[in-house]
Amino acid sequence: MSAQAITARMFGVAAKIPGADILFFSPPSIPGFGVSSGFELKFLDQTGGSFNELDEQARAYMGSLMERPEIQFAQSSFSTSYPQYELVLNIPKIKEAGIHVNHVLGTIQGYIGSLYAADFSRFGKQYRVYIQALPEDRADEDDLNSLFVRNGNGEMAPITEFITLNRVYGPQAVTRFNLFNSVSINGAAAPGFSSGDAIKAVQEVNATALPNNFMVDYSGLTREEINASSQTLMIIMLSVLFVYFILAAQYESYLIPFAVLFSLPVGVMGAYLTTYFTGLEANIYFQIALVMLLGLLAKNAILIVEFAMQRRAAGYALIEAAFDGARVRLRPILMTSFAFIIGLLPLVFAGGIGAAGNRSIGTGAVGGLLVGTLIGVFVIPLLYIFFQWLQEKISSKKETEDPVNA
Repeated sequence: MSAQAITARMFGVAAKIPGADILFFSPPSIPGFGVSSGFELKFLDQTGGSFNELDEQARAYMGSLMERPEIQFAQSSFSTSYPQYELVLNIPKIKEAGIHVNHVLGTIQGYIGSLYAADFSRFGKQYRVYIQALPEDRADEDDLNSLFVRNGNGEMAPITEFITLNRVYGPQAVTRFNLFNSVSINGAAAPGFSSGDAIKAVQEVNATALPNNFMVDYSGLTREEINASSQTLMIIMLSVLFVYFILAAQYESYLIPFAVLFSLPVGVMGAYLTTYFTGLEANIYFQIALVMLLGLLAKNAILIVEFAMQRRAAGYALIEAAFDGARVRLRPILMTSFAFIIGLLPLVFAGGIGAAGNRSIGTGAVGGLLVGTLIGVFVIPLLYIFFQWLQEKISSKKETEDPVNA
């Protein structure tokens, strides 16, 4: 069973448990970027208002997210209903006893929370020493009567004389993001939708259902995905530009390389169609496959154009040179392309750990190379004919012997 199937089954089991909301999610693909493989948001209070209002608005916002079909769930551990004790210091009484406030707080920290004291070495290792009361001596409120602090007269005074505990409710932890009070929201895309679809749904909800004085920012892997999405097109354009300059230097022409470059969209279209019909995502693995696919498709076009140029230089007619170059290089192109396709089939049918990434790379490359090869052998000669004719038309020069030099 796949991780998605196991997660779906566990959701079904957890739904039968009353009194509990249980969520299941996969770990992030890159450890350290968030806590789940879905999206991670920061719901920010720009006014610095109360945490109760922040909690209320965050839950209403998550309800709006859950209404979108692209989002499977959206949840947050932030809540203002955690039972707590509010520690109130009697500052005048502390000053009257000749005690510094830090001494009172330090005593509570040391016995209740722990306090780092020293280090020692043993068995070739370094160990730390912490001071802390035993668990049974700090279990309830009455145990504070056993804690003492030295007053200005050198006498030990019970710490309960200087503090008061009030039973309150509030957030377990308070976090800030970009200096604003924040609530971390984690979610996942619904089955059949990609993380990009979920992010787009979040952005649409932000435009319509986001309360005033509140904003949403992204963190973890979601932030990196949004930042990297604008770089993908730039990387592919730079790859194509790099290929163009190399071909322009090789062919000594600024037009003939377009016969190679304009054949690439056929294979790219095949990669997208194959990925779409197989139900896979156009994720980062697919984008890596696209960059690799550009080189493989360009290789086939370069072979045909190179032999067509040789035929044209030998005096062949333009159309005859193009189709003869395609005919001569047809068998090598089919052999190398299908050998590569067969070699990628284990990635297409991969299973187990990392199967999603392997399938995205394999399916995109196989589909693109198959479509690009079968259609490209017919498209590339036509492109060469057009750009070679345009080259000769503009330059008004033919590769014939100069009669003056002769």
